[in-house]
Amino acid sequence: MKKNSILWLLFLLAFSFQGFSQSIEGVWETTDDETGEKKSHVKMYKTQSGKYAGQVVKILQESRKDAVCDKCSDYRKGKPIQDMVIVIGMKEKNGEWSGGEILDPKKGKIYGCKMWLDGSNTLKVRGYLGPFYRTQTWKRVQ
Repeated sequence: MKKNSILWLLFLLAFSFQGFSQSIEGVWETTDDETGEKKSHVKMYKTQSGKYAGQVVKILQESRKDAVCDKCSDYRKGKPIQDMVIVIGMKEKNGEWSGGEILDPKKGKIYGCKMWLDGSNTLKVRGYLGPFYRTQTWKRVQ
């Protein structure tokens, strides 16, 4: 009986660590899917509503450190990209996050968004515009 209890406890611990490691919360380094250039660090976090959002916490390109979203057409127009929330409304379901939007501040375009983990340190981020999409690979910042 004691052996079964210990095995059950180890199983529960392993399962709980696996669930924890499957979170998109944290800071991610973004890479441009067209140029391969590292662009920024985005902090993904859970909001009070239970949805996930992402905020630019560091711009890696020296020439864009003071950039503003001059092509945005919403409330972010003319605002600094540094500290801007670019991902909103993401809901988790079965290991995928979807239902929200992502902003490309360089182009000022807003896309439907879907995210999923490819291992614990790689996040696939797909932006949709109708039937067309682009997928970026973000790496967790350690």
